[in-house]
Amino acid sequence: MQGFITKSTGSWYQVQSKDGQKIDCRIKGKFRTKGITTTNPLAVGDVVDFDMEPEQETGVITNLQQRKNYIIRKSINLSKQGQIIAANLDQAILVVTLASPRTSLGFIDRFLVTAEAYDIPSKLIFNKLDLFSDEGLEILAEYKAIYEKIGYPCFEVSALEGTNIGQVQDLLKDKVTLFSGHSGVGKSSLINVLLPDLDLRTHQVSDWSDKGMHTTTFAEMFELPQGGFIIDTPGIRELGVIDIEKQELSHFFPEMRALMNQCRFNNCRHINEPGCAVLAALEEGEIEPSRYESYLSIYNGNDTRA
Repeated sequence: MQGFITKSTGSWYQVQSKDGQKIDCRIKGKFRTKGITTTNPLAVGDVVDFDMEPEQETGVITNLQQRKNYIIRKSINLSKQGQIIAANLDQAILVVTLASPRTSLGFIDRFLVTAEAYDIPSKLIFNKLDLFSDEGLEILAEYKAIYEKIGYPCFEVSALEGTNIGQVQDLLKDKVTLFSGHSGVGKSSLINVLLPDLDLRTHQVSDWSDKGMHTTTFAEMFELPQGGFIIDTPGIRELGVIDIEKQELSHFFPEMRALMNQCRFNNCRHINEPGCAVLAALEEGEIEPSRYESYLSIYNGNDTRA
């Protein structure tokens, strides 16, 4: 039998079969040893083969089908290993807030670079529009200008007040979409508005740290009434970029990628080389300084700050 993983809790996986049944499955003992270097051998969105256990309502996963793509982050405990967040995605959405908690430009850039590296189209949703002051709206406009200029669509919503939720519904229709972001940005609240029957747990942002409290403890996929699926993920406090070689990094910044063939040297690092088209564009204001700072930060290995 074949199906796709809709929930992962570590040792057990919920698999949705082709006829819509959801079956709790474990993995075959030797499955873990098949050259898998990530901390989790399977992830939500994976297509798998499985057999039902004799006289049981549970199954055993026997094979992983080839992934179209996946998105990965550094494991919290083992920095050299990666954790696959989800697989077989049509798009990835980062839910961003400018206060309570603030999402930094560096964090946004690391998420976008990771998605670019795994060939996953990305979009930004700015939530908590109801909390924005006039000054906040100006900052929002600046953020949006940075990312829309380089091809990342941006949306403004308020999960609390239901503002522009129709735009999000259109965005998600018939697609498998990863939802990610810091804890406390309102991912679960947004999903509750899109799927009110779910009633996902939400928590207030903790006063003492301004960091959100983790309310989602494992990734889970939910089916949308208009077609498509959302994958909700645990809130990310830090996002380390993994498996990207330094010489490839600029390929995953669209504004740099567009200029690379204009550099004097083929192996230009875009740091201090003469005849660098990227540095020239930076000087002329065509590349945002914050984006270039993110490039240097990731290039130099300082890539896990929130």
